[in-house]
Amino acid sequence: MTAPPRHPVKSRAVSALLTHAIDYAGLYPPASLSMADAVREYQKQRFGPGAWALGRFVVGAAQLEAFVAAREQADAVHWPLSVLSTGHVADDVRLISAADAHSGKLRVEAIEAKVESATRVADLAPLTQLVPELYVEGPPIADSTALLELLRAVRSLGAHAKIRTGGVTADAIPSARVTAEFLRACVAVGVPFKATAGLHHLVRGEYPLTYEPVSMRATMFGFLNVFMAAALAQADAPLDVLVEVLEEREPGAFETRDDRLCWRDRCLTSAALQRMRDGALHSLGSCSFQEPIAELTAAGFGAAE
Repeated sequence: MTAPPRHPVKSRAVSALLTHAIDYAGLYPPASLSMADAVREYQKQRFGPGAWALGRFVVGAAQLEAFVAAREQADAVHWPLSVLSTGHVADDVRLISAADAHSGKLRVEAIEAKVESATRVADLAPLTQLVPELYVEGPPIADSTALLELLRAVRSLGAHAKIRTGGVTADAIPSARVTAEFLRACVAVGVPFKATAGLHHLVRGEYPLTYEPVSMRATMFGFLNVFMAAALAQADAPLDVLVEVLEEREPGAFETRDDRLCWRDRCLTSAALQRMRDGALHSLGSCSFQEPIAELTAAGFGAAE
């Protein structure tokens, strides 16, 4: 089967910011698709107009056998995977190795794992031998000292960090200031990271927490807010500025100018945005791919016709 088509984007800045940036997590809430449906959706999006922004397929280590079976119905290309840890390193190694030996088709590029504290980060060392990238999610951020301790442990392991920016309940969404502090600390320590959960809308606003007909609503981050805040953190913007961009609710506050992406009067070149993607915010995880692409396109940032 031929490779996915290339779709031009409206600006080099948007391309630098979002190319292969959205990891598809359709198996997880609130989408909670079956394996067969999630595989079909990822296959569909690989050939859709937003394919340029599509990142890895997110799957649990315990689901790899089911994934391999479902993949038999899709194309033969080795999809890039980000595998969620079971919480037990030995089990992760066994499951990933067994699935790869059985299929010969796995392309596990990353593993995402949780730890209870900075002192447990070193326990994840065997996972770094399996994949190019390990993303470590710590407990909810208590204070800057604990955050820096965690990030330094992650850096010592040669791993990356992970922040959870949402969930299916309002209390799962961190404040803009806590999120800004995480972004700034990652840049200061030199630890690349990914963000996940609640990031399928373009800009901050009040949205349903689930896809249920009657769902509670909460104020959620937009993925453009988070990416731009990360880029400004790398450009050494003050913490209060990062908070402001994370709290921005007006889509029109973001615009492209030549090869720059601007938030109000602060602009970053496509080269600066690419450096941010390489050294800071690698990707976001979203249970929906259609929603972020549709909102991006509707706002004038998406794929050109």
